[in-house]
Amino acid sequence: MWLIDCCFSLLCSCCCRSPTTVTMQNEEGKMVDLYVPRKCSATNRIITAKDHASVQINIGHLDANGMYDGHFTTFALSGFVRAQGDADSSLDRLWQKRKAEIKQ
Repeated sequence: MWLIDCCFSLLCSCCCRSPTTVTMQNEEGKMVDLYVPRKCSATNRIITAKDHASVQINIGHLDANGMYDGHFTTFALSGFVRAQGDADSSLDRLWQKRKAEIKQ
C-alpha cells in the first residue's frame, strides 16, 4: 500500500519541496543561493525549468500495521517519461528497488 502525495511543477514553490539549494559567496562577497536542478529518477536527465509536465511524487513509508511512519521517498519524473507513457512502469520499478533497500 502506498501513500502518495503528488506535487506538480506547475504549482507554486511554497506548496512543494523546492530543489536543493546551497549557499555560496559571489564575487562581491554576498551570500547567494546556488540553484541545484532536479533530475528525473527514471532517466537521470536534468529536469529543466521549462518542463511543466514534470511531477515530483512523495511515497510514504508504512510500518508493520500499515500506518504512515512520517518518512517518505521522493521521486521526480520528467515530462518526457510521462509523455512516452512510461511513468507508471518507471515509478513501479523505482519503488520496488527502493522498497528492497529500506526493507519495507
